[in-house]
Amino acid sequence: MGNKNKTISFRVNEEAFAALQEIAEERDISLSAVFRDYVDTLIEHDGQVAVVPEDELDGDESDENAFPPTVEVPKSFLREHERLELETEHLREQLEEHKAYVTDLRDRVDDEEEEVLLLDDLDEDEPYQLG
Repeated sequence: MGNKNKTISFRVNEEAFAALQEIAEERDISLSAVFRDYVDTLIEHDGQVAVVPEDELDGDESDENAFPPTVEVPKSFLREHERLELETEHLREQLEEHKAYVTDLRDRVDDEEEEVLLLDDLDEDEPYQLG
């Protein structure tokens, strides 16, 4: 069986809805994405997620169990990630060029009648590569 998406629906009051819309706008994502992110986080932490306003968060970042959890990522990791993204983009462009070239060759082969080349007719001055 495949991985099918399911729809969850529920009602909230106008004030909560407006607050959720503000969160979505601040993060520049859709309202649905806000809920998907929350559900993903909830599942990832086995239901141990607390949703609290930012001003009520503890300012003590030394606690390993502080919420929200933070991870420091080395700059070398970010640079390597960016390099790999650029390389991926370059390879995709090359692949598209190759596909276009192959398509052009196929079109040329389809358009031309069967061409027979006699070796005796070849000029010795013109290089010709077989295969």
